[in-house]
Amino acid sequence: MKKPIGLLATLCAGMALAVAETNLVVEAENGPSFNAGADLRVRQELMDNIPGTPGDPYSLNPKKRTVNDNHFRIRPRVWFEVDQGPLRLYARLADEFREYPVRNGRRRYDRNYTFPDEVFLDNLYLDGKALTADWLKGMGVDNVDFRVGRQDLLEGPHSVLGLDNMLAEGTPTDGSRSFFTDMARTTLHFDEVRKLDLFFLYGQGHTNLRYGNRQSEGRALNKVNMLDGNGRDEWGGGAIWSDACCDGHLPYKQYTIFKRTADYKSLGRHMPSTELWTIGLRLEPEFDDHWGMVLDGARQVGRILDGNRQKTGWYGYLEANYRPDFLREYKFKVSLASTYYSGDKHRTDYRHDNDQAWDPLWGRYTQDSELLVYGNLWGNCWWSNMIYTKLKATMVFGPRHAMYAYSGPMFAAVQDHIGHADGGGDSMYKGWLSAARYDFPIRLAPKNASGWDRFEFFGHVVAEVFNPGDYFDSSKPSYFFRWQVDVRF
Repeated sequence: MKKPIGLLATLCAGMALAVAETNLVVEAENGPSFNAGADLRVRQELMDNIPGTPGDPYSLNPKKRTVNDNHFRIRPRVWFEVDQGPLRLYARLADEFREYPVRNGRRRYDRNYTFPDEVFLDNLYLDGKALTADWLKGMGVDNVDFRVGRQDLLEGPHSVLGLDNMLAEGTPTDGSRSFFTDMARTTLHFDEVRKLDLFFLYGQGHTNLRYGNRQSEGRALNKVNMLDGNGRDEWGGGAIWSDACCDGHLPYKQYTIFKRTADYKSLGRHMPSTELWTIGLRLEPEFDDHWGMVLDGARQVGRILDGNRQKTGWYGYLEANYRPDFLREYKFKVSLASTYYSGDKHRTDYRHDNDQAWDPLWGRYTQDSELLVYGNLWGNCWWSNMIYTKLKATMVFGPRHAMYAYSGPMFAAVQDHIGHADGGGDSMYKGWLSAARYDFPIRLAPKNASGWDRFEFFGHVVAEVFNPGDYFDSSKPSYFFRWQVDVRF
């Protein structure tokens, strides 16, 4: 299995550098330009009664579930970039630390994070945009983009590769720090609507590209649970073909992704290596100026290398959205959407049974809830064995000025008996989740601003409420609230 992934990685990096070399000859007469800046994010989060998945030892941690948690998270970052024609070298360093109010009863030296907790290499990549070469023109390729190095997999709320529900890497046990991975990717543009994305990424369980105090030494970058070992190495890659038909009214993506996970220890258990292929299709038809849909489905097939057992999964997403004429200037939209992730009836049998639960690949950031990230729905940020249907309304007033709200019920896809075995209600009804968010600008930089004119100040507030069903061993309503302000220049 390693051979095709290695070839894909070589293709991504080799093609990117070959095209870059072609363009450097043209652009060498122009000197490089240098730019730098910084940003600071301050947020306060409050939560209580977070439900844990019955049967998951980590999620039963009372400090996460039954104690009111109130903390500030402060993340400063500094960055610089060097531009040379169509190429750009970008680097960014980041740190995040927490401050717990004294009334939480925490001793200062016993708090989880202190400043400076750790400084880590957040981004370091070489970028190329709209590169052209004669030999590519002969292959029907109009231009090529590439990015090689440590980079974010999220741009705003969306994946850089357009597969939001499965590609959203990050630092799972502290997900708000960053959403980076080490990746080589290239995009071949054939025309305005047809393109091919090729990518290879590697998530190392432990990295030395950071400096921290004793409290951060044990935190790997891609753990599932905070008490896992540091040996969870993952790598993989894929191809995504994007096109449109019906005069552009039916954009679609076809994707094939491979992932291999090395064996590691989770909560004292040995988790065997796995290999997995994911094949899917995403359709986004636009029927007219008012009605549109999103249909996304994928099938996973693979194996658990310990005993050569099968590993399979299903994913589905269906959304219908409507944009009425009133409030048209605010891009008002109403949507009804349902997400399905397959589950496993024998979820706790790690050594003998096949695994039929959806593997979230690198999607360690839940798309619909930050509250439940803290509660651990079977592995930190992993959503499987779930059907969530929601009604959502969104409105955009201007740059960095928008709001949304959604609400709906959540069910288990199969009865896994986890709740029954550990005191839960053994029901397939997980609960009702509602959330709302409002983003607002305070000061935005003018277009093409330079120097201190780039200064920006904006923020948001978000709130969630979850009423647990009988699947969980607690019926107390849970809540999550956060305010945040960002400063950057």
